[in-house]
Amino acid sequence: MPTAIVLKKPISSTNTASTSVYYQLEAVTIPSKPLEDNEVAVKILAAGLNHRDLFIRQNLYPGIAFGTSLLSDGCGIVTKAGSSSEAQRWIGKIVLVNPASGWSSDPQAPESPSGLAYLGANKLNTKGTLTDELIISSDQLEEAPAHLTAVQAASLPLAGLTVWRAVVTKSKAATIGNHILITGVGGGVAQLALFFALSRGAKVYVTSGDQAKLRAAMDLGAADGVSYREKDWDKELLRKLPRDRPHFDTIIDGAADRLLAIQPGGIIVVYGMTQEPTMPFPMSAVLRHLEIQSVTGGSRQEFHDMVEHVAKHRITPVISRVATNWTDLREIESLFEDIAKGKKFGKLVVEIAKEEGLVSKI
Repeated sequence: MPTAIVLKKPISSTNTASTSVYYQLEAVTIPSKPLEDNEVAVKILAAGLNHRDLFIRQNLYPGIAFGTSLLSDGCGIVTKAGSSSEAQRWIGKIVLVNPASGWSSDPQAPESPSGLAYLGANKLNTKGTLTDELIISSDQLEEAPAHLTAVQAASLPLAGLTVWRAVVTKSKAATIGNHILITGVGGGVAQLALFFALSRGAKVYVTSGDQAKLRAAMDLGAADGVSYREKDWDKELLRKLPRDRPHFDTIIDGAADRLLAIQPGGIIVVYGMTQEPTMPFPMSAVLRHLEIQSVTGGSRQEFHDMVEHVAKHRITPVISRVATNWTDLREIESLFEDIAKGKKFGKLVVEIAKEEGLVSKI
């Protein structure tokens, strides 16, 4: 039977204050079940972590489901399929799993009245990728880009989907000659935003609280960057812009309360609160006609478009660290500690099985 790492149900739930909650993990076996006609069995090779997974353990996310597998990002090989021709065609292919269902193609919001059903300890979708076998509908699969390892590919789904919607669908500024500011560039999401914006011709500037991360981001292609720990970082950032175009067209992830560097009518795309619980929006921003766009996840069509773009431009996610003994809960915990303490540059991934000897991606 398949093994999974799940969220352990607490013995007592009398104290539900989020500041005092940190749900524990446990390894369990999951009963196998027959495949429906359009389902496939994916042997998971690697699974990626997101801030969402930490928030779930801290009781900061709605609809938490105990006893179900964690994580929404996964790469694996299809080993079995249901009877339909659509399912059968995936056998032997290395695939990425769409991290959420309930949103097909509407550019505005999910078609499902209940919203997005994310994989990973979620009552709306009781499956997750921190397991050695995932049963899922074949229409939720994309072929993994051939230039990526399973570990690299596993870091892509939710971060890539969110960033694609933020940078491409929402900001509409990721084009040649435009200036984009991406904040908190140490995280995997921000780094993918950097790669996507650069691949579409934009000039990208970044912020971080760590000088080493700023230097690394510039090595990856950022035009310049500043530390948000400096008192007047926004003014310093303005001084780095070209004199003939001293403004940003878009800020990705808000930049807290420093909005002085964005042009009138510019767009601020907020894809999540990985550091601060709120983002002030002063009257000065209203008077300058600034627009805030929020992003969480994206549609099935956007997932397809994102994976296709990654393959076409051979974009490679940065991996901060990999846990290689996935059934050792101490290794899994160490990755969560890296997220909580901000001790990472790039994505954190759990390797579940080796790629050696598997069927080719070609």
